[in-house]
Amino acid sequence: MPGRGASVAGASAHARYRRLRAEYRQERVLARLVLAGLVGSMTAGIFDWPPGLTAGLTLFLLHSLYLRVKPDQVTRWRRGAAAERRTGRRLSRLDPAYFHVLHDRALPTASRANLDHLVVGLTGVYAIVSRRWPPLTRLHVADERLWAGPRPATRLLVTAKSAAHIVAERLSADLGHQVEVGAIIAVHGTRLPHAGILIDGVTVQRAKRGQRLIDRQPAVFTTAQVAAIAAAAERILPPMIDV
Repeated sequence: MPGRGASVAGASAHARYRRLRAEYRQERVLARLVLAGLVGSMTAGIFDWPPGLTAGLTLFLLHSLYLRVKPDQVTRWRRGAAAERRTGRRLSRLDPAYFHVLHDRALPTASRANLDHLVVGLTGVYAIVSRRWPPLTRLHVADERLWAGPRPATRLLVTAKSAAHIVAERLSADLGHQVEVGAIIAVHGTRLPHAGILIDGVTVQRAKRGQRLIDRQPAVFTTAQVAAIAAAAERILPPMIDV
């Protein structure tokens, strides 16, 4: 199970998806019904009503499927929320006696930024960003930059590093001593080297290996220190859904 007080992984992204999906829902359904009705009526006029009914229902279902998978803002938020939930399930395998996991936390910044996951445990503190790419997209390093297929992923590296820096800064100020925070990008649906990628201080790894990556690092904290850092994280990083 996630750590004490942890919010649900992907909660704010899923809420955003639901809000976007709700916009103009009635208009979309009405337009879909009208289009399906027209196609069904035309087909029935040429062949008969059974083929017309089949054509109308088929068009209605295909249009619904298209709206669900087409690359737009609504689809991106839905897939982003799903990726966060999958990463959260992987992280829940960390031993709760030694690791404290928080999900979907608001970062103390001027912009409404959030951190997908934060792990505090015996092996350290990790700020984790979840991302999903289309199947067969290859992550690689070229010209000292991270690429996702033909497109640079520089902004993602900046996001992960910035989140880790902000958390480290706030934890250190709250606890009165330096706390290092590692930056990890947990990826879904992409190809990358078996050992992952380390670039500019950020670790890029498949989400299914993130839990093992964290668990197998050498211990740097005691259980008392983990509890103190986790309590500070709870104070300074409220659930994004509540902000």
